[in-house]
Amino acid sequence: MKHPVSIVDAFAEAAFSGNPAAVVPLGAWLPDDVMQSVAAQHNLADTAFTVPLPDGYGLRWFTPRVEVDLCGHATLAAAHVLFGLSAPADDTLRFHTRSGLLTVRREAADRYTLDFPSDPPVAVPEPPAGLAEALGAAPREVLRGRFDLVVRLRDEAEVVALNPDMGRLARLETRGVAVTAPWGDDGFVSRFFAPACGIDEDPVTGSAHCTLTPYWAREKGLRRFRARQLSPRGGRIDCHLRGDRVLLTGAARLYLHGEIHL
Repeated sequence: MKHPVSIVDAFAEAAFSGNPAAVVPLGAWLPDDVMQSVAAQHNLADTAFTVPLPDGYGLRWFTPRVEVDLCGHATLAAAHVLFGLSAPADDTLRFHTRSGLLTVRREAADRYTLDFPSDPPVAVPEPPAGLAEALGAAPREVLRGRFDLVVRLRDEAEVVALNPDMGRLARLETRGVAVTAPWGDDGFVSRFFAPACGIDEDPVTGSAHCTLTPYWAREKGLRRFRARQLSPRGGRIDCHLRGDRVLLTGAARLYLHGEIHL
């Protein structure tokens, strides 16, 4: 059986930047173990699978190792592919997911806004044992969101210089660790590590910005931010905290389109 597959660079400012995600549009769900095997074969941070529903699409995300509850860059990639297959009357796609209803609005030919749930982090009274040693840096503050730890460092240079011990990070009880610092008056930078999910460093992590945006809104007293993820590929997200939702805007670039044979 053949299925179409596309690879899209999400939150990308140029070729070979942003976070590549595979997108597999389906007529009906494949067995879970098959979708997990497909994601492992792709060996990208996430593979998105979609199925059509009467009022939108079902959407699921798999890393090379596990299914996850929320993924921003693969949602952006899926929207870019599906907008190429159809033309919604109001330029908005609806996705039914493990994290509830998510929408994606097309702002331009390759630029989209994701409407995701806000996930304000709460302070951790005592940082997890071994966190500083795993990062190789002393956190100024440690918080926890629904999925991830948030670690604040002094500045952008300290974030760039990180060289974590992935084996130690993988032993922490968290999906991932988002390390962040301020970027000018109206922005912040970050890096994201999730070795327990099979991703040592994620190039650009949309879902982490659901936690980083309300954190920096509280710190800076703002609602709109420029955000840059400082992975080797790099990526840019414009973030807007609106009530209990976070709007994440970025660009997508199609890299590859083909077929998988199962």
